Amino acid sequence: MPDLALSVLDLIPVRSGQTSGDAVAASIVLAERADELGLHRYWLAEHHNMPSVASTNPPVLLGVLAGRTRRIRLGSGGVMLPNHAPFVIAEQFAALEAAAPGRVDLGIGRAPGSDPVITALLRSEGHTSDVDAFPNHVRDIEALLGRDGAGLRLATGEEYTVRATPAAAGTPELWLLGSSDYSAELAGRLGLPYVFAHHFSGQGTEHALDLYRARFEASEHLDAPRTFLTANVVAADTAAEADRLALPQLQHMARLRTGTPLTALDTVEAAEAARLTEPQRELVETMASRWFIGEAGDVADRLVAFAHRFGVDEVMVSPAAGATGADPIDRVPARERTLELLAARLPQAALAAA
Repeated sequence: MPDLALSVLDLIPVRSGQTSGDAVAASIVLAERADELGLHRYWLAEHHNMPSVASTNPPVLLGVLAGRTRRIRLGSGGVMLPNHAPFVIAEQFAALEAAAPGRVDLGIGRAPGSDPVITALLRSEGHTSDVDAFPNHVRDIEALLGRDGAGLRLATGEEYTVRATPAAAGTPELWLLGSSDYSAELAGRLGLPYVFAHHFSGQGTEHALDLYRARFEASEHLDAPRTFLTANVVAADTAAEADRLALPQLQHMARLRTGTPLTALDTVEAAEAARLTEPQRELVETMASRWFIGEAGDVADRLVAFAHRFGVDEVMVSPAAGATGADPIDRVPARERTLELLAARLPQAALAAA
């Protein structure tokens, strides 16, 4: 089988009966296992005010993971930049780079990623219009993270230098994330690596990557386009077991997309007993057909074909397996098992651990 680097996207899912602490503990174990298996990256996504998601503050949580891992790259997938002052993000990730030199990624997204109330709470002025200033804010972060910092001219005419950290020995690797033409085109124009959120909808990937590659202009950071793919994955010893383990997350997404009030994730047993509306059942079937769910060997083969189709050598998986009622409250063994099964079948992942 061809080499394929394997990475992880984690939202720190919270299931019924768990506390936030339990969910974070489970993700710490998952990150440690990914590190041991030789996986390439471990990214956390930013979400707010959701009962099933504990990844509310990627920089803080990445600091925890930096102390619990040895070699895996750690990053945000992503930080939603309109929610935050660019200088704050630059300082946070400069500090992470100082703590874990050479293994920090800063993935940046343009969407606010939440409702207007949460956006107002995150930014004191309460506006969402900063999405329009996104290109300038990305450039600001690039400059602030650099060794020379960013130069400002004050009203007095005086030059004023601002640095995200006093004496940077290295800088985080900056990535643009997106699910639209805008981010693909901007990443190409700025000469930055780019990731399209294939796991979110499963559509539009080819067009976005073609646009990114066509518009790419070499920069001081990157000579040629660089990208990878994201995918929702549940791998198990049998296809039937994988189908069963995928139910809680599939049903949760169907409820989200039909406007049903959200709760923590169901256990596998609760999902098997759940009664869905017809639109929800149709959504579950559609999403399941786009996710990578099945026996581990089949899933690995499909991931390699998926990567080959889009011309990439890395896939970032969101391990979407649910927990059973018998599982430890601070672990999700089926998520760990997904990574173990794939690492054993994808040579690049196994070689990285050597």
